[in-house]
Amino acid sequence: MNNTMKIQIWSDIMCPFCYIGKRRIESALANFPYKDSVSIEWKSFQLDPNFKASEDDNVVNHLAKKYRKDIAWAEEMTANVTQTAKSAGLDFNFDKAIMANSFNAHRLLHLAKKYNLGDALKEQLLKAYFTDGKNVNDLDTLSELGEAVGLSKDAIENVLHSDAFSEAVEKDIDMAQQIGIQGVPFFVFDNKYAISGAQAEETFLQALEKTWEEGNFEKEFILDTNSKDASCGTDGCD
Repeated sequence: MNNTMKIQIWSDIMCPFCYIGKRRIESALANFPYKDSVSIEWKSFQLDPNFKASEDDNVVNHLAKKYRKDIAWAEEMTANVTQTAKSAGLDFNFDKAIMANSFNAHRLLHLAKKYNLGDALKEQLLKAYFTDGKNVNDLDTLSELGEAVGLSKDAIENVLHSDAFSEAVEKDIDMAQQIGIQGVPFFVFDNKYAISGAQAEETFLQALEKTWEEGNFEKEFILDTNSKDASCGTDGCD
């Protein structure tokens, strides 16, 4: 049996179900007896890689325009997601959210991964966007978040003022395309099983137990399609 179970998670900072999915797999791991032998690797994914923010952008207006719906429809959608987040112990404030391109945040995440701080920074970024209303493409904000998890200011500035880790981000996205990932969050358990969406804690726990019991992991994985996705793709969130 392998000593460590590796879970790769493709995710975007701008994806609400990615934050919810993070909480749900954390809850599953809390009830998994071998949790100390599980490692999580965050992989980059961008829902809208070409997005450029303008001063009048906000989540409700953006959703209404994107799906050609009215404001009331968009407000109801964000309210429903906010309630789902509450069930996971999260406070979403879409009214404060500052829409931004997530590419630089993903580059900084790759720096954090070098120092085993990827999970800590991922949490800071998601909270910054969904709860605190911070601009996660603002270099000062990114520097502040990076320093908060233990990254050095010099290392952060070297990344943010260059194109460092751009290829790493693009490689993750290319890998997602090769695998056939169309929405995030997307969880791959030791290259054997995959779960799409922010599924229930029980679904994640079952995947953890099954993967651990089998022990010898293969390169191919099987997608669990038994339950409805709770994920975000380039065409929106389901």
